[in-house]
Amino acid sequence: RLEAGEVGYVATGLKSVRECRVGDTITTADRPAPEPLPGFRPPKPMVFASFYPSEGEDYEVLREALEKLQLNDAALVFQPETSQALGFGFRCGFLGMFHMEIVQERLEREYGLDIVATAPSVEYEVLLRNGQVKTITRPSDLPDPSHIQEIREPWMKVTLITPADYIGPVMDLITSRRGVYQNMTYLDPRRVMIEAEVPLAELIIDFYDQLKSRTRGYASMDYTFVGYRAGDLVKLEILVHGQPVDALALIVHRDQAYHKGHALVEKLKEVIPRQLFDVAVQAAVGGRIIARATIKAMRKDVLAKCYGGDVTRKRKLLEKQKEGKKRLKMIGRVEVPQEAFLAVLKLGREA
Repeated sequence: RLEAGEVGYVATGLKSVRECRVGDTITTADRPAPEPLPGFRPPKPMVFASFYPSEGEDYEVLREALEKLQLNDAALVFQPETSQALGFGFRCGFLGMFHMEIVQERLEREYGLDIVATAPSVEYEVLLRNGQVKTITRPSDLPDPSHIQEIREPWMKVTLITPADYIGPVMDLITSRRGVYQNMTYLDPRRVMIEAEVPLAELIIDFYDQLKSRTRGYASMDYTFVGYRAGDLVKLEILVHGQPVDALALIVHRDQAYHKGHALVEKLKEVIPRQLFDVAVQAAVGGRIIARATIKAMRKDVLAKCYGGDVTRKRKLLEKQKEGKKRLKMIGRVEVPQEAFLAVLKLGREA
């Protein structure tokens, strides 16, 4: 037996650490406990992101690193996946954004990996027209819109404690993130507790950063899972040179689709390097283009060697260049750099 202040260990015949989780009830075989001690719940991943090695040959190294991390972190789950843009990688589930940052930092520091991380997303429930409910963790898994009856997203009950001077900015932050105000209680003349319900997808990117900046660092936040609720959600696709980049796709509210699509396209225009031909970056919802930006081609001055002479010679050189650009555009491929995926994470929102 163990008493207060003592530390002990149990020798088991378990072959895998995954068979016994933190919080499990240990009992004896000859006098088994009738039921486990209350309060234990297996950790449920709430935030999902994909990790890809920047070098393809590091795939097995990344797999071994994730397996080693999982030995002492039961909340980390992962499974292999493939992306057209990024190749082979893993879809990982985390308890929250902080958990994701810790895992990514450990992979880079302890195992020397250079990782490309996609934008974090949450788990959605999709009710199909045949009555089947499908769970998806990434936008590319979303079925055809004609088969979808409704999409449900996770909602959280958020408790915010803030100085009374910042009630206005905090309330504005909640409403701008599709939150629903619930209650407000004065803890003392200078501190207020605000309760609201906010979609998890709106919380995970930069809600906490915005809360701290609006309250000069004085506010604190806590949140718990409430349940899944149906919403008017759509898949926002990004097309680069006519090809959809699945790793850049997002699931957003229909009212925010145009604003986010336009902002993301403008951001990608800055980070994707110029090619020898014009590259169109487009945002689409349900097959309809809602935003577009064009990355202009790099041009070589083919007239530099013409010091005069007939104008037809110059026109001939320009026409030849134009035909070459046209042919190159048909066969050209655009490599999307890591900065493009970071642009999704840093996509600024209108406050």
